[in-house]
Amino acid sequence: MIKFLNLREINRQFEKELKEAASRVIDSGWYLLGKELNTFEDNYAKFCDAKYCVGVANGLDALRLIFKAYIELGIMKKGDEVIIPANTFIASVLAVTDNDLIPVLVEPNDRTYNIDSSKIVSAITPKTKAILTVHLYGQNSIDDTMLDLCKKHNLKLIEDAAQSHGAQWKNKVMGSIGDAAGHSFYPGKNLGALGDSGAVTSNDQELINMVRNLANYGSSKKYEHSHKGLNSRMDEIQAAFLDVKLKYIHKDIEARRKVANYYLKHITNPLITLPKLLEQSGHVWHLFVIRLKQRDKLKDYLLENNVQTLIHYPIAPHKQKAYKDLNNQSYPITEKMQHEVLSLPISATLDVNKLQKIVNLINTFKV
Repeated sequence: MIKFLNLREINRQFEKELKEAASRVIDSGWYLLGKELNTFEDNYAKFCDAKYCVGVANGLDALRLIFKAYIELGIMKKGDEVIIPANTFIASVLAVTDNDLIPVLVEPNDRTYNIDSSKIVSAITPKTKAILTVHLYGQNSIDDTMLDLCKKHNLKLIEDAAQSHGAQWKNKVMGSIGDAAGHSFYPGKNLGALGDSGAVTSNDQELINMVRNLANYGSSKKYEHSHKGLNSRMDEIQAAFLDVKLKYIHKDIEARRKVANYYLKHITNPLITLPKLLEQSGHVWHLFVIRLKQRDKLKDYLLENNVQTLIHYPIAPHKQKAYKDLNNQSYPITEKMQHEVLSLPISATLDVNKLQKIVNLINTFKV
């Protein structure tokens, strides 16, 4: 079986260093808010070309804390609107509604799958305070139109960089372009922990100080709580693991690009719509997503031939039971995508023999 993602095989590449890191943390006797976290925060901020980084418990909390911090700073208030791509994982929307902000969904471009910036302007109202843009599948979603709209309407630009570690646009790294960015280190991500973790990056020191305070029970000094905060902290062992894997992230990105380029070059079945690679986007290929009307038949066909695929995401946020108030809204492009997208295996450990098998099966698929 060619697994969609073989985490055991991926992490085996770093086994010696990961075990050394675990032993170092265990022997230290210090497991939260210590040296390992400080080191990773510094290194990840440099990697993103951002001034500051705060390690938190997970990617959802990273986004939740950004909005909560802006509310505490008086920049946003409950009932304000945030523009979000309709085509995204539900966490993007949860971060907004958890802070009693109103999500305003905008359709994606049907080739890049990211938010269509030309459609944002019509969604802006006097209540709009931010755009939460998602670098979906590992490709940059920011463009000059988006930046101009933020400047013209005094909007915060928040990056959901959960899938885009190291992606670039105009030589700028994701996580340093907007006012703030939320990152996920879920195990399956390009930079994945051996558990759950996340981070916030920003060049805004005031925002970062507030995020750090809120993530630690609303406290900057032990037993003194200036805000109603959360408990959302990256632990020392995950920070140590991530710092090991961060050293190899550029190598991983290049390996992913080779896999993606192989797919782009060799998949020739006319039933398949391949992803569009934007010029200067610096795509890091967290996911390689194809589209076809016969998606479910191809998925079953590949599985019958021992190739595992996944669907990201089969139900759009506005069609989820959790958001019944949005169920009647219509986003045709997003709804079409949810029935057509299929994610193929992609990782640094996927060898050419497996790639050839996958591509041959796709090219011989018929309806």
